[in-house]
Amino acid sequence: MQIALETPDQPAVHELIGELDTYLYSLYPAENVYALDIASLCHPSVLFAVVRDAAGDAIGCGAIVIKSDYGEVKRMYVRPQARRKGVAGRLIEALEVEAVRNGCRTFMLETGPTMPEALSLYDRMGYRRCGPFGDYPDDPFSVFMHKDAT
Repeated sequence: MQIALETPDQPAVHELIGELDTYLYSLYPAENVYALDIASLCHPSVLFAVVRDAAGDAIGCGAIVIKSDYGEVKRMYVRPQARRKGVAGRLIEALEVEAVRNGCRTFMLETGPTMPEALSLYDRMGYRRCGPFGDYPDDPFSVFMHKDAT
């Protein structure tokens, strides 16, 4: 498995983001999905990483948007066949390390309440629940979490 910062504007990432969007929109109303599109993920303030298997195929992706006072974890996705193998944890760790190198000291995220695997992962990674942050409304379809960089 290889994790590297890559451009999100490539066919393999379009496929991953498409799978993630299909999943999210099957769980939540469109107005409660706070997803970044590919163009937004290409912004210079975004660290975007792709996980590739031994064959070089993209099996996961994720991003941290570097803001003035925190980094926001976005677009975390691992293909079903690669889950429960530590891929997501290693991806978050790699993104956090890169974000700290870019001056980030606090991490925030928004995820859904009906995604127990994601909630469990973030809890294991040291994230704790908090209230809404940034421009997010207090939304019953959202769980907000934060973590200080170590």
